[in-house]
Amino acid sequence: MCACTPCMNTYRHECICACQGMHPLEDTAPRIVEHPTDVLVSKGEPATLSCKAEGRPPPVVEWYKDGERVETDREDPRSHRTLLPGGSLFFLRILHGRRGKPDEGVYVCVARNYLGEATSRNASLEVAVLRDDFRQPPGDVVVAAGEPAVLECVPPRGHPEPSVSWKKNGVRVSDRDERLTIRGGKLMVASTHKSDAGVYVCVATNVVGERDSEPAELVVFGAWGFNFWGVREVGAILVGLTAILQSAQHLARGPTTRWCWWRGRRSLPARRWEVLPDNTLRISRLQVEDEGTYTCVADNSVGRSEASGTLTVHGKGDPGEHPWVLVECPGKPLSLPTLLQCPPSLSPGPMTKLSPLARA
Repeated sequence: MCACTPCMNTYRHECICACQGMHPLEDTAPRIVEHPTDVLVSKGEPATLSCKAEGRPPPVVEWYKDGERVETDREDPRSHRTLLPGGSLFFLRILHGRRGKPDEGVYVCVARNYLGEATSRNASLEVAVLRDDFRQPPGDVVVAAGEPAVLECVPPRGHPEPSVSWKKNGVRVSDRDERLTIRGGKLMVASTHKSDAGVYVCVATNVVGERDSEPAELVVFGAWGFNFWGVREVGAILVGLTAILQSAQHLARGPTTRWCWWRGRRSLPARRWEVLPDNTLRISRLQVEDEGTYTCVADNSVGRSEASGTLTVHGKGDPGEHPWVLVECPGKPLSLPTLLQCPPSLSPGPMTKLSPLARA
């Protein structure tokens, strides 16, 4: 630098400025003072890879992706990449598709002048993706109250790997309830309550956004999953007529239920015994040996319930003096009441109605 010494002689009309220690600025090789960092960006969004270099004379900055020089709008005005004045690389929008991924890769910036060059650290530009289709959507689950339940889904493919949460009836499920655990795509309920029943949706989330699965229903039954009620009646059954043993039941919506009839501990042969589509047992051409205890059994994946009744068959007699036949059922809750009906062709005597069974 050149510095002036003040004039000591005030009588002189001019002052001579003397340069002391005159040293011109020295040129320096480039050095990177701001390195680019990894970037994760959604397809179609803008992005910037930062780079700043110093040197004398000011270095020229270029970018390379996977070892290949990056073309910017300086070379091609149609390019979606711009080299900013400070040396950073700006993407107007990130291009990414099945046919090509021109922007994804490993980048470096290189600063050059006549004294040499400097290369930045590597920086990755990754494109975040979240597909639409769940690899495994959740399925409906049916359990009895108090039993555990597991709803499971596998989220869509994505980068980064999406996290999974759940909604019940449109409201986000919180695992603050100690009975609930959300782990690895599974929603686990340790001991179900009837209040847990509802429509559940699996939600996959990453930086791209959210994806909702198709809904799945969790059905929670009370004990055994059945609600039964009915009326027990008495009627007259004679040898040679037809007896109808009917279970009066109401089954709440749920899993497929299997119904069967037993006499004693044996299943019924198919000769004169027929189970109708409504699970009614019809015994044709009654015989005295048809007397006995008949049991109707209902079971499915969440439980089993049964009820028994005794059928009494009398010999032929005066139709005006028909003996009464009582089909009795246990009166405990959740039993299936059994109804014995007379065919319309037989005019029964007075009918006795017993109280309905308690509802489950």
